[in-house]
Amino acid sequence: MTEFENIAIGKSSIPALGITVIVMIVIPVAFFIYWRINHRDKTNISYLVAGAVGFIVSARVLELGVHYFCILADNPVSAFINGHTAVYVIYGTVMAGVFEEGGRYIILKFIMKKNRTRENAVLYGIGHGGIEILTVLLPAMMLYFAVAVLFSTLDVKGALSALNITEETAAAAFPSIQAAAAFDYPDMAMNVIERLFAILVHIGFTIVVFYGIKYAKGGYLILAILLHMAVDTFPALYQKGEVPLWAVEVWAAIWTVITLFIAIRLYKNMGEDL
Repeated sequence: MTEFENIAIGKSSIPALGITVIVMIVIPVAFFIYWRINHRDKTNISYLVAGAVGFIVSARVLELGVHYFCILADNPVSAFINGHTAVYVIYGTVMAGVFEEGGRYIILKFIMKKNRTRENAVLYGIGHGGIEILTVLLPAMMLYFAVAVLFSTLDVKGALSALNITEETAAAAFPSIQAAAAFDYPDMAMNVIERLFAILVHIGFTIVVFYGIKYAKGGYLILAILLHMAVDTFPALYQKGEVPLWAVEVWAAIWTVITLFIAIRLYKNMGEDL
């Protein structure tokens, strides 16, 4: 594992990662506290929980189950999807849109039948976007932080031993260790901004779906799916190495603004209660 001998932890890696971990926790908590304080009489914490559970079930259980067969497993289907960028992007965006927005629709229409206020729709979106931060990005940032600390305080052999990295797992672990070593303040800023966009866009998607339920207009579910697909297009292209990371962030900013513009108009048009 001689490639690890050249790993050098940057001076800003540990503080930048530490701040990122803290901010990743603060973002969903701050959104919840702000909305709850300002709309206490029209919100119920059950909607926050429903949003969190909805994300876990739709995106981390059902959608990942399909991805295992279609992307990760070694079969003709995964070979075809992974072998064609256009197919990969279409597949990935459709799955994300259908599973997450479909999950939102099912929960908000058939399970959360009480306290159906537009304020609770926002709370649901905070739960959905917040739990994504806490279960997807935060663990990765915490791992990077641990890697940076270990490689800065121990020798290479000790750090690899502490991380339980063996000859068999070294190749898979090396990119993550490189990323942790190179992490700096611009990376911190990009991760924070990206998560702010993500939680805002999830709130927007929820309002669009909720509006369709309120007025029995199925077209708004389709709109939410299409918006979700649009948001995820550049991230999927980035995964295939087709666009740079800065383009992904610009794309996310554009579609966050578009989604919020639509959602704010719908929110204002809604009555306070169903």
